[in-house]
Amino acid sequence: MGLLHQYAADVVWTGAGDSGTTGYATYGRDHEIRVAGKPTVLGSADPAFRGDPTRHNPEELLVASLSECHMLWFLHFAATSGVVVVGYADRATGTMRVEAAGHGQFTEVILRPAVTVRAGASVPGAPGGAGLDAQLADLHRRAHEHCFIARSVTFPVLTEPAPAVLETAGADPA
Repeated sequence: MGLLHQYAADVVWTGAGDSGTTGYATYGRDHEIRVAGKPTVLGSADPAFRGDPTRHNPEELLVASLSECHMLWFLHFAATSGVVVVGYADRATGTMRVEAAGHGQFTEVILRPAVTVRAGASVPGAPGGAGLDAQLADLHRRAHEHCFIARSVTFPVLTEPAPAVLETAGADPA
């Protein structure tokens, strides 16, 4: 058996107001996500479900978790493969279907990473002299295979990387 890691978070509902859950429309969806030693994350429901649009909702946090996990594995594999990444941004989106009875599930998340690499970067020993985009696609594939979060969900997590951008002198990375 592999190593076990445990994670803890306290979720505290702050939306009771004066009436609590006396009716569906009477209580707030606001809550706090607390992890020891870290800033509190202010959460709520999606505005479609009577939540506060200024707070993070669980659906956004799930999409962000998948994107973040993929990015961290990608950077790891880039570093160990000799690719110098100087910028990384992702415009991840998730699609959730809600059934008539009110229950639902995510149907997919699409990651759209845009990577900026140092000019002259390559993956040593790339198969068949593949171009940089193909080499980065392989790093994305490996990142997806290793992402703990993607391996834990039952819906597809797709990766649609943008073409690689080469760093230009004096430019800010992506």
